[in-house]
Amino acid sequence: MPNIAVLGSTGSIGRMTLEVVASLGAPYRIVALAAGKQATLLARQAAETGARAVATFDERTAKELRQALPQGVAPEILVGPAGLEALASRGDVDIVLSAIVGGAGLPAALAAVRAGKRLALANKESLVMAGDLVMGEAARFGAEVIPVDSEHSAIFQSLAGGKRSEVRRVLLTASGGPFYRRPAGELAAVTPQEALNHPTWSMGPKITIDSATLMNKSLEVIEAHHLFGLTADQIHVIIHPESTVHSLVEFVDGSCIAQLGPPNMRTPIQYALTYPERRPAPWPRLDLALLGRLHFEEPDVRKFPALELGFEVVRRGGTLGAALSGADETAVAAFLEGQIRFTDMVPLVKRVLDAHRWVAKPTLDEILTADTWAREEAKRCKPSCTSLKS
Repeated sequence: MPNIAVLGSTGSIGRMTLEVVASLGAPYRIVALAAGKQATLLARQAAETGARAVATFDERTAKELRQALPQGVAPEILVGPAGLEALASRGDVDIVLSAIVGGAGLPAALAAVRAGKRLALANKESLVMAGDLVMGEAARFGAEVIPVDSEHSAIFQSLAGGKRSEVRRVLLTASGGPFYRRPAGELAAVTPQEALNHPTWSMGPKITIDSATLMNKSLEVIEAHHLFGLTADQIHVIIHPESTVHSLVEFVDGSCIAQLGPPNMRTPIQYALTYPERRPAPWPRLDLALLGRLHFEEPDVRKFPALELGFEVVRRGGTLGAALSGADETAVAAFLEGQIRFTDMVPLVKRVLDAHRWVAKPTLDEILTADTWAREEAKRCKPSCTSLKS
C-alpha cells in the first residue's frame, strides 16, 4: 500500500497533493499530515483523509487543532520540529511529500531519507542548503528522491531518453515572472501585490516573489546540480513565457528531449507518487494547435542578477547554499512587509553571501549555523549598508 505523508498540507502544493491522491484512489492513501498554523483547514483535511497522525508547528496550533477536529476524528497529534521528523519517519509511511516552504523542511527531509522512504521533494531549500548531505544519506539508506518541482520533474522524465553519461547539458525553463518585460528603471516601484500576481503559475507567496526576481530559478540551478550530478557548465537557464516546455535535456549527439504540459503542478505531483508507473489524470491536456507558438530567449542577467548567485553556489558549494537560502527568506519577508524595495532583495542577499565565511565540507550543525547567521545578518543589514562581518 502506498501510504503517503504530506508535509505542508495546507499550502498550495499540499492541497493539490490531496486532490491528486483523491483522484488516484486506492491503493494510494494519506496516512499523515503536517502543517504550520492553519488549524481549521488541517482539521478538515484530517477528517477527509482519515489521517492517522498530524503534526503542527507549535502547541498553540495543536490545541486549536484538537478543538477543531470533528467528533470521532482523533489522529495522533505531534508538535514542533521533533514531531515533524517523527511523522516523516513513521513505519506506516512509504512516501513523504515535502512541500514545507523554506529551510524548515530540511530536518524532515533528512528524517525521511534516513528511514528509507521515497521523498517526493517540493521543498527545494533542502537541497539548496544541504544537497550533498541529503543525497548522500539517500544513497546510504536506499531512499529515493523524486523531484516535484515542474522543471526537475521534466528533467527526471527526460533523462529516460538516455544515459546520465550521455547528457551534455540541461535547460531549465523560466517564465520570466510578471516583470521580465518591464523596464529596469521601473522595478524599484514594484509593490508586493504586483509581485504576487504571477502570469502563469499559482504558488505560495515566497515562491512567487522568488519567481519575480528569478531567485527561484537560481535555487533550481542548485537543486538540479544535486539531483542529477551536474556541473555548473551543464546547467543552462532559458526564458520561456508560456511555461509549456518545463525543461529539456540535451544529449551529446545533439538530441534534445523535453517534457511538455500545461502549467499544472498536479502532473509532477502525481508522477512523483506513482513513479515508475503513469496513471490516468482528470486535468486538462496540452493543445499545441490552440497554443500556437512557443517562445524562448536568453535571460537578462543584468536586470535579474539573482541567476548568477545559484551558479556561484554550485561552483563553491559548502555552506554557501545555506547562507543563500537563509538570506533570501529574510529578504523576501522584508519586501512583503514593506521594509525594503523589490530591487533591494537580491543585492541584500548578495552582500550576505559576500560576507559569509563558508565551510567547504560542513556538518549538519554547520549548515544550520550558516542559515541562522545569514538570516540574522540580513535582518541587521539595511539596503544601504556597504559591509558586513560574519
